[in-house]
Amino acid sequence: MKNIIKSLFIIGLLTLTSCESSLDTINENPNDQASIDPKFLLTYVSQNVFQVNGDNMYASRMMIGTDGENVYQYMKWNDASFEVYTKGLLNTVKMMQEAEKINNKNYQAIGKFYRAYYFFNLSLKFGSIPYSEAVKGESAITQPKYDSQETVMAGILTELKEANDLINTQDKIEGDIIFNGDASKWKKLINSFRLKILITLSKKNTVGSYNIATEFASIAGNQPLMTSITDNGELKFADAADSRYSMFNNSGYGSSLYMADYFINLFKERQDPRLFTFAAQTTGAKEAGKPITDFTGYNGGNPTSPYSENAALITAKNISKVNDRFYKDATNEPSNILSYSELEFILAEAAARGWISSSPKTHYENAIKASFNFYQTHVKNPNQYFSGFDVNQYLAKPLVAYNTSDSLSNQLEKIITQKYMTMFHQSQWTSYYDYLRTGYPNLPLQTGVSAPLRFRYPQTEYNYNSTNLQAALASQYEGNDNIHSKPWWLQ
Repeated sequence: MKNIIKSLFIIGLLTLTSCESSLDTINENPNDQASIDPKFLLTYVSQNVFQVNGDNMYASRMMIGTDGENVYQYMKWNDASFEVYTKGLLNTVKMMQEAEKINNKNYQAIGKFYRAYYFFNLSLKFGSIPYSEAVKGESAITQPKYDSQETVMAGILTELKEANDLINTQDKIEGDIIFNGDASKWKKLINSFRLKILITLSKKNTVGSYNIATEFASIAGNQPLMTSITDNGELKFADAADSRYSMFNNSGYGSSLYMADYFINLFKERQDPRLFTFAAQTTGAKEAGKPITDFTGYNGGNPTSPYSENAALITAKNISKVNDRFYKDATNEPSNILSYSELEFILAEAAARGWISSSPKTHYENAIKASFNFYQTHVKNPNQYFSGFDVNQYLAKPLVAYNTSDSLSNQLEKIITQKYMTMFHQSQWTSYYDYLRTGYPNLPLQTGVSAPLRFRYPQTEYNYNSTNLQAALASQYEGNDNIHSKPWWLQ
């Protein structure tokens, strides 16, 4: 079956989207049209969407490299790829087409969710992107126009609303490796993701015809949302080919990747035992026989220092590697693109902003409890890290305790900082986008270096879709394609 999916991928790649190749002829038997049960495509797409991304760990000041200058760590990245159009969106659209043939609305609804997920992240990465004309190679659109970021965001909100209306919670979804066929959990994820998009647009008042705060309140008050970690939008890994944890046997994790001091210190200052699940003790602490739960046994490198200075900490036996479970454990904890914990942080922020009437403190504390619950549930041998831990005592600590009488900026700092602390190898680039949006947490930067706001468009677009690309650059960035051009969502 995997070969069938790959064959479909190749067929679509040649006719698809966005200008990355041209084709003069296709040898195809008209009596042998490619067709596949959408359940197989759902499995394939889900497996790709939920993989762990490591690059954001450098940009978000959680990890550092010691064997060379990592462009993400030093905020020097350049262009990114449009490969998601062919690797993800193509198979998503194919799944929806096959579902329409058999009149299965659930696969169509999940397809709309995945479309929204892909386009949301593409737009945050670049700004304007091909959207309304994308993935239409079969309709002979090989040079799709670019839609504005506002058009994309409004469009995906509408697609998610349609997905919510389409999905039938009474029918089991075959091929579903995320929720084991439970359509009601997909409905919760779809609506929770709508809230994630809206909170990401917190600097704007409206997007298309949507009033952001009003739409948020309507969804939060009237639609099913995640209510526990069992609703997490996450992929569970298995010790089998193509199903293992994304970073399993990654050589870099075993050799040159270490923890950033900025990230480690947040946990040390709060005496937060989640640190022990993320980081390894320093070599010096191990040799001294310190217990795993001794916070003095952990130290990170400065993400703004030259990598050679951090490498010197290795010689001094005073820097923590990433916990070896991330590259030695084939299963490890699940990878989520949206968790119940993140949703509660989103609701806390919305409540603090006055978008909804519930208590931001309650949502904030629910989020932290959910995060601890996640690690205590999924990390192997959790007692070695969490024995004797009381989450209520943790919530009362001065650096953690939430005060609703604080200024909005102070409340947001508490919420976003704790949200950041839950996202080690989770939720992809969310923590970096939160930083761009709110300024929290206050990520350290090298002197004279500012945080990039986006990626440059891929060279393939200059080669094959230049007219549409240049029009998009002129309309949003005064013709300049650089990493510091400010996209609409941050204006």
